[in-house]
Amino acid sequence: MGFKHFQRFFDSYYFWRLIKNTLGISLYQLAIGFPVPILLALMINEVQSKRFRKTVQTITYAPHFLSTVVVVGMIFIFLSPKSGLLNLALQALGFGPVFFMTDAGWFKTIYVFSDVWQQMGWSSILYLAALAGVDPQQHEAAKMDGASRLQRIWHINLPSILPTIIILLILSMGSMFSLGFEKIFLMQNDLNMEGSDVISTYVYRSGILGAQYSFSTAVGLFNSVVNCILLISVNQIARKVSRTSLW
Repeated sequence: MGFKHFQRFFDSYYFWRLIKNTLGISLYQLAIGFPVPILLALMINEVQSKRFRKTVQTITYAPHFLSTVVVVGMIFIFLSPKSGLLNLALQALGFGPVFFMTDAGWFKTIYVFSDVWQQMGWSSILYLAALAGVDPQQHEAAKMDGASRLQRIWHINLPSILPTIIILLILSMGSMFSLGFEKIFLMQNDLNMEGSDVISTYVYRSGILGAQYSFSTAVGLFNSVVNCILLISVNQIARKVSRTSLW
């Protein structure tokens, strides 16, 4: 009898919208948010001045410690159509105000780039730790052979952190359908629902607000099963391709 809840979810009007938004935001976040910490770590690693390096690290790490509520509040302030810095700049250039937070088309971009800003510094720590283990003699030998800085980054630094990149990519793919509920819920409103409604917010509406506990549990279980399948599949592919995997 429990399968009726899964059937109801698959046949519902919201099913494809939820899948499209959840998968769309996740892929967008993976495409933008995953390589940025790698590039940041590689750039910080090339900085010679310790003081400048610590300053950059402090500035990029700091947003991670802001609460989600504070970050969303900052987003609303900066993107306000009346007093937001971005809209003031657009108006100074002769453009009209843009209602970013009520436009479903802007939701994914705002969510992803604000998340990149908040997490890129913290996510780069693992890559910096891996880069710290690179043998300096490899760089010295490469310099003797006439390798440029970019060539040394490509042929020495990147291969050294490749196992770390693969493991984190596997973990990211395993949580593809588990977007942060709190931030999306705080940014969500009736006007941007077409682009912001994801599985986690639907589970909240149907389970907590609608008191449909069995149905919302079935939707949540579907979400978990998809994540598990993605994790196992990507792990198997990574093990065959690079011999690096979680198990």
